[in-house]
Amino acid sequence: MRQTAARVLTTVLFADIVGSTQLVEQIGDRAWQRLLAQYREDVGLVLSEMGGTLVDTAGDGILARFDSPLAAVRAAIGICAVADRLGIKTRAGVHTGEVELSAEALTGLAVHIGARVLAEAGPGEVVVTATTHDLTADAGISYDSRGSVELRGVSGPRQLYAVRPR
Repeated sequence: MRQTAARVLTTVLFADIVGSTQLVEQIGDRAWQRLLAQYREDVGLVLSEMGGTLVDTAGDGILARFDSPLAAVRAAIGICAVADRLGIKTRAGVHTGEVELSAEALTGLAVHIGARVLAEAGPGEVVVTATTHDLTADAGISYDSRGSVELRGVSGPRQLYAVRPR
């Protein structure tokens, strides 16, 4: 019997490795698998430390959810730092919104928005929506405005912010 999904407020974090296909070509499949395994292990530690829950992995990407927007942003920063230590670059997108949460999946428009925000991030960047920005603005994280951006497949422009590197 399938459980009914609960509608909950959460923060989603998407991250992926930048230029992974070219990297696989350069270092080969075996070295890539070792690097990816180390990356996933290190990302798992960051998520655990920040109270995140890994929802899904696909290729070199991850989707995680957090009860705290600040924890999600800090985790995204931590994932970028992990990647730097491994000699690779990641990018991350973070959005806070209501989702449908069930034992099987995390779904809803907020998940789609989070994925589209990821697409706006460059190598080593963490980009967040205005919602996440506003909820974390007084927490010691500095942001640069990216302005109003049309996200593919999402109606209306969204205000985005990039975490300012330290």
